[in-house]
Amino acid sequence: MTAQERLYTADDLLKMTIDDHLKVELVEGVLVEMPPASSIHSIISALLIRLLGNFVAENRLGGYVTGEQGGYQLAEAPDTVRAPDAAYISKARAPELTSTYFKGAPDLAVEVISPNDKATDVQEKIDEYLQHGSRLVWAIYYKTHVVVVHTPAGSRTLHENDTLDGGDVLPGFSLPVREIFAALES
Repeated sequence: MTAQERLYTADDLLKMTIDDHLKVELVEGVLVEMPPASSIHSIISALLIRLLGNFVAENRLGGYVTGEQGGYQLAEAPDTVRAPDAAYISKARAPELTSTYFKGAPDLAVEVISPNDKATDVQEKIDEYLQHGSRLVWAIYYKTHVVVVHTPAGSRTLHENDTLDGGDVLPGFSLPVREIFAALES
């Protein structure tokens, strides 16, 4: 007979003291530790957070842009809390801030995909975001300089000569894909 693993809740996760060098998500009540991001991963995440934040502010869209420590509670009983590398949630979906996680998925979730990330794990996250309310998910593959844009209607792959846009989530947002990866060369 095997011992049953304890299932944690989003409240448990909020109360935990976690080593500064670890990032932890909660997947169906199970804690999932993630190693610190590489410098390339971190640079791309920071670039997108800055560009998204500037766009939201300049266009007075309201809402919030979050980074890799911004938690979104996607499900309850068992709880799932994900923290995309960058995200945007509209003011309409998060009318007031609380000291808990955002309830539901962000309107836009951004995942920067490291070469050692398992394809099944990446797809699981993307599916969870879309199933729980995200209207747009950008998966940034820095090793191949590709961005895969996911929506509830399907996905499309963008290459360096293409332009990434905000769709109906961030109307007017536009970014040449090559600019995402140019940050790595400057």
